[in-house]
Amino acid sequence: MAVLTPPTEGSVESLESTPAPAANGRRTRRNRRNRAGERTQPARTTPSLRTRLRNDRQMLLMMVPGVLFLLLFFYVPILGNVIAFQDYQPYLGISWSDFVGLDNFVGLYSNPDFINAFTNTLYLAAWQLIFFFPVPLVLAVAVDSLVSQRARRWFQSIVYLPHFLSWVLVVALFQQVLGGAGLVNNALRDLGVDAIPFMTNPDTFPMLVVAQLVWKDAGWAMIIFLAALASIDTSLYEAAAADGAGRWRRLWHITLPALRPVIILLLILRIGDILSVGFEQFILQRPAVGPHAAEVLDTFTYYTGVVGGGWSVGAAAGLFKGVIGLILIVGANKLAHKFGEAGIYQKG
Repeated sequence: MAVLTPPTEGSVESLESTPAPAANGRRTRRNRRNRAGERTQPARTTPSLRTRLRNDRQMLLMMVPGVLFLLLFFYVPILGNVIAFQDYQPYLGISWSDFVGLDNFVGLYSNPDFINAFTNTLYLAAWQLIFFFPVPLVLAVAVDSLVSQRARRWFQSIVYLPHFLSWVLVVALFQQVLGGAGLVNNALRDLGVDAIPFMTNPDTFPMLVVAQLVWKDAGWAMIIFLAALASIDTSLYEAAAADGAGRWRRLWHITLPALRPVIILLLILRIGDILSVGFEQFILQRPAVGPHAAEVLDTFTYYTGVVGGGWSVGAAAGLFKGVIGLILIVGANKLAHKFGEAGIYQKG
């Protein structure tokens, strides 16, 4: 006959510290605890590279044409910048042309045509940055404020259309309107007023090119701002209107702060591309106003390198423009970080 003995103090503690068995005599993952008494999560396994490639194969196949385009037309031509440091002769090729170091760059800085092109580029870029950059933002806010969807679609279609016209057609249209025999000057002659040389006056040429750029690309550039406006929560406007905020206060305190990251991003990209004011637009109007007013770095590279045969000097001018653009975009991005903005990239 078995004798039941009462549990001792140590045995009670051992029973209390012993976990109750789980169902089927096994402990489940939820009951697993570490030494601190906290529940442990099951380990997450990272999928292998082969698995990730198989899962994303459709997206990777869609990227192949774009990657090939960038490699063939952007990255491979970068290797050709080596001729900026050579006395390049086409019949000798890169391998047999003489290496001259920085002589081509020194020659650029002593070339008055290059100084004139660089000065014009900065001057015209400042005009475009001040007078063109705000226009797409204003158009986007105006389109977003339209109540009628039909009127909004018509307005967008009208302002989008000039973007798909080539610069040849744009300059020809401006010539028909503002040229010496254009509509405006014919109307002035009918009124007994002397004709105004809109298309051939070097002093008003910056205003002319900015007007052409606004007419052609402002509607297309506002698409990004429209996308950013569509992401703003409409309840913010409703709450502000309920508190008595008018249209201008809602614009200042809701719309513009929501668009600030997009504005900063586009401004940085524009600053980085500030030396690329345009090639076709200026080469088409260069004979009318003269090289002193219409010569920019792109046209200087073309006439010096391709037309004049100075391949090394033209390559040096193009490389100079690229290096300055890189410095500007990195500096603008660092400045944006100092003001608490994300910029175009961040350090990991």
